[in-house]
Amino acid sequence: MSDTPRRVVVTGSGMLSPLGHDVPSTWRRLIAGESGITSITGFDASRIASRVAGEVKDFDPVEHLDKRAARRMDPYAQFAVFAARQALTDAGLEITPQAALRTGAVVGSGVGGLLTFQEQTRVLLAKGPERVNPLFIPMMIPNMAAAHVSLDLGLKGPVTAVCTACAAGSNAIGDAFEIIRRGAADVMLAGGSEAAVNETGVAAFAAMRALSTRNDAPEEASRPFDAGRDGFVIGEGAGILVLEELEHARARGARIVAEVVGYGMSADAFHLTLPDETGEAQARAMTLALEQAGLAPADVDYVNAHGTATISGDIAETRAVKLAFGEYAARVPVSSTKSMTGHLLGGAGAIEAVFCIRTITDGVIPPTTNLTDPDPECDLDYVPNEARKADVRVAMSNSFGFGGHDISVIFRRFEE
Repeated sequence: MSDTPRRVVVTGSGMLSPLGHDVPSTWRRLIAGESGITSITGFDASRIASRVAGEVKDFDPVEHLDKRAARRMDPYAQFAVFAARQALTDAGLEITPQAALRTGAVVGSGVGGLLTFQEQTRVLLAKGPERVNPLFIPMMIPNMAAAHVSLDLGLKGPVTAVCTACAAGSNAIGDAFEIIRRGAADVMLAGGSEAAVNETGVAAFAAMRALSTRNDAPEEASRPFDAGRDGFVIGEGAGILVLEELEHARARGARIVAEVVGYGMSADAFHLTLPDETGEAQARAMTLALEQAGLAPADVDYVNAHGTATISGDIAETRAVKLAFGEYAARVPVSSTKSMTGHLLGGAGAIEAVFCIRTITDGVIPPTTNLTDPDPECDLDYVPNEARKADVRVAMSNSFGFGGHDISVIFRRFEE
């Protein structure tokens, strides 16, 4: 086997988001600057300070999944399986018994089966331990999205999960990239899923004062880099990519949509929830990704920011981009699609990776909406309020999680 790392390409994608039930519908609304954020409808949020969210609408898992199997999954696992099936179809990939041995999955989640945890805790307190669902643990734990993707599609290669808070989706894609590069698999399904828009999840983040309380205008609540931002808007959904070793993809005549070329990881070692305000560690993740890709900062045509609309987070990321990109930071387009989807926590980096790939294939950069009064400390080119046509050859996706997990992944237009 050659010591040269194998090239990894993207051949398919799938998605379930607050903007749509697939990639095309989500992308179409995103480019139009539409918001998927509304007042919460899934439960009575009247007692919670934040009452807005990016909910997945009109999704009935029984319409798409086996009824018995769906009942054994928390919604976050249902979302992941749904997106994984889409991605596999989009890639035109058949999992034969032989191919299954070299096909795996990495699926990230920040909190796992939170709705299951909420419901079964209520059962325990109200009815006693003998009434707790025997599948409570298998439905709740954060590895089960990856496990169900493996079970549903028959994947027998490396199957694992990452739980690095809001960095989990990007972390999963990066880890799957490395698994293929080193020769441990030929195909990996990779991404993230989250279903934390429930009473427990929203109340917990609201108690931290992390969420926006702009309840009277939900579509305006997520305001990355704007002086009027007051916290992030929680969202839900899933994104999955099919990553494939280049020669494997060529051999089956696959449609190659992009190449994964860089993956950078670092840690703040600073605080449980707050980012290092200097941006140093986040910049290091970006720089490491650039170094692995063999790219200079000026080679990057677009950065999909973590951009959650928290006061400290947006400032830290702005500083990080300046540290990593130097003089070029003022010219590189940076946007936060969370302004329209909300923050999908462990699923965020996965759907944003898909958005980066679409900027490359479609030649258009999604906007940062609700950016009407820019924060003076956030002074980069955030593509305010309207999508921008651009020739994007290289796109970077940033994801930063509670605990100081920093991830950057770089995608490049595929070239022979």
